[in-house]
Amino acid sequence: MAYLDSCHCSGERRQNSILYSILKNDSQSSQRGSRNPRVAISMQVCACGSKKKVALRSPQTTCKAASAVLVKTLKFVKNVPCFRELPVDDQHVLVRSSWAPLLVLGMAQDRVDFETCDTPEPSMLQRILTGGRGKQESPQGQSSAGVALADVQGIQMFLSKCWVLDISTKEYAYLKGAILFNPDVIGLQCPHYIQGLQSEAHQALNEYVKMIHRGDTTRFAKLFIALSMLRSINANVVAGLFFKPVIGTVNMEELLLEMFYGK
Repeated sequence: MAYLDSCHCSGERRQNSILYSILKNDSQSSQRGSRNPRVAISMQVCACGSKKKVALRSPQTTCKAASAVLVKTLKFVKNVPCFRELPVDDQHVLVRSSWAPLLVLGMAQDRVDFETCDTPEPSMLQRILTGGRGKQESPQGQSSAGVALADVQGIQMFLSKCWVLDISTKEYAYLKGAILFNPDVIGLQCPHYIQGLQSEAHQALNEYVKMIHRGDTTRFAKLFIALSMLRSINANVVAGLFFKPVIGTVNMEELLLEMFYGK
């Protein structure tokens, strides 16, 4: 893996850079599932969702599918030359900050659908013995049994929006670039250079939409709305919903770095 010796912040942006080229000419293929996902999901989050907890109805199947998407997502990131050119510390920061939205975006692309079920409520005796707390909370604030319904509805709403828009493979690639290269993440050594990379992803997306969807003047705005929904997804929720049911409590950052740089 090659890295540049110095930060790109003070350098001039290259015209038609590697990132722009790889997104412009990306031809990665994605085999969509044969079954049609549910798209009739209410766009209004349940008012009681902040308290109600849910879990996956089929954790083994869904977690396996999510794990496969995570592997594909990390492979995509590693194949972006401009990412490999960044200082290793910036690579770590970007992977840690973007893995969850990139995973959900990959689930949308691969048409990974899932259903949830309510988690059992504690009995009156349990409430008394635990001092009214009911369920034991983890350090991240997530219940040991399930995640908040409102958070899950947010993920399902995003998936539904992507499927309604029928986002193409290239549009997904541009969206991934916009999510990966986030200059607002704390701790970056080269935020200005990363800002330029994100701008290139936005530009490539805009040009593609204008070329392919000439009659739809609102599509670019709709894709940006989807991006804003994606950025609001909590990484702890994604880990608790799609990985904890199978592998238990695990340090996702260590797992990601091991998967990304492990041999």
